[in-house]
Amino acid sequence: MTSIDGYAARPSVRAGEVLRLHIATSAPRFRVDFYRWGTTPQHAGHAEWPGRTAAPGTIDRDWQWPAYEFPVPPDWRSGVYIAVLSTEPSSCTPPMDSRQARILIVVTPVAHSGRRILYKIPTFTYHAYNTAGGGSLYSASHVTMRRPGGGVGGPVKGLPDPYDSASPRQTFAHWDAPFITWMEKNGIESDFCTDLDLHEGRHLNDGYRLLVSAGHDEYWSTDTRQNVTAFRDVGGNIANFGANTCWWRVHVAPNGAELSCVKLPPGAPAGTDPDSSYGCPDHWWESDPENALLGVSYRNGGGHWEGPRPPLGFTVTDGNHWIFSGTGLKTGDVLGHRAALIGYECDGAAYELDTDGRPRPTGEDGTPKNFEILGIAPLPSDWNFAARESATSPRAATLGLYTTSGTVFSAATTDWARLLATDPQIASITRSVITRLS
Repeated sequence: MTSIDGYAARPSVRAGEVLRLHIATSAPRFRVDFYRWGTTPQHAGHAEWPGRTAAPGTIDRDWQWPAYEFPVPPDWRSGVYIAVLSTEPSSCTPPMDSRQARILIVVTPVAHSGRRILYKIPTFTYHAYNTAGGGSLYSASHVTMRRPGGGVGGPVKGLPDPYDSASPRQTFAHWDAPFITWMEKNGIESDFCTDLDLHEGRHLNDGYRLLVSAGHDEYWSTDTRQNVTAFRDVGGNIANFGANTCWWRVHVAPNGAELSCVKLPPGAPAGTDPDSSYGCPDHWWESDPENALLGVSYRNGGGHWEGPRPPLGFTVTDGNHWIFSGTGLKTGDVLGHRAALIGYECDGAAYELDTDGRPRPTGEDGTPKNFEILGIAPLPSDWNFAARESATSPRAATLGLYTTSGTVFSAATTDWARLLATDPQIASITRSVITRLS
């Protein structure tokens, strides 16, 4: 049986530059077809090369497979591209998502494009869950990104999603792809980058008004966070249509190809659950709470990982706010209840009720005091909860925003993107946030 698989030396490339791919196959020749993700996959080009074999590597070292160079045409538009590897010709468009023979590549803008939105692809999180080579950041403290997988093309850690079984949760196809499809169908143009680009200080100073992320953007480096914070502090806006965001600190090797994350306290016995532990070196909330940037944290929310969950939505706390304009929602209505909007993981802010019974942030967890809680969903006691500091606040998903120099919006649930195509109210809020903040 003929085999083929591969990975990119780097997850992003500028149009007009050379893309380096590393591919191993038992076939004498093979073909790579490139498709840009959008309303539908658009074929953008192809290459054919002689095949060479190579053995699989381990999770912690560059696999060093045979290298092939592809000059990216200068007219390729910024976007997410899927490289489809094949050893036989095909007359039809293949599926874009697969656990092998696929490579995710982000083409970043060559220069100032005039677009006002920059979309962040969470490649650090993709690779944290990538199990190619026998493990992930859930079984080791150090992984290489120079191996198959990382969004597409590799095996993935995690339980199946009962609401969308077509793709694993921690992949491009699961949350980012439908969000990008919705954006393009609605005429919302953006440029694209990876978290590695932001870690290296690229793009945020190129005139964008809004940085967007969606789904599950869990692993952030210190430099990524500092650069995004600086973007906010000079008036840049952020829209986070996801949750469990910036939960773990990840360290990036100088070559940009290796990630490490120290999750357990010193001397912790084998089998210790890091999320239930204190003193974890790379828990953001224990050293520099992510609430200060995002307004929310997973430690005040929670997760429901296995099987269907009881339907839960956001109870609207201020139906007159501009994000609800055109939705028909009033104070006290519930958003996304029937489709189980809340989950599979969600974020929250510590809060108390004011004299009118409306939730207000206490600020004790680092959430800005001017964070407006616009929707709230108290969580059932049988959810999975992370450790947190002593707090009287209930655990609840809290939808909201705040403004300092820039405005930061948090949808506070991973599954926001899942409902975009089917829930007109979710789509309306998304459109309002993106339009106003960009």
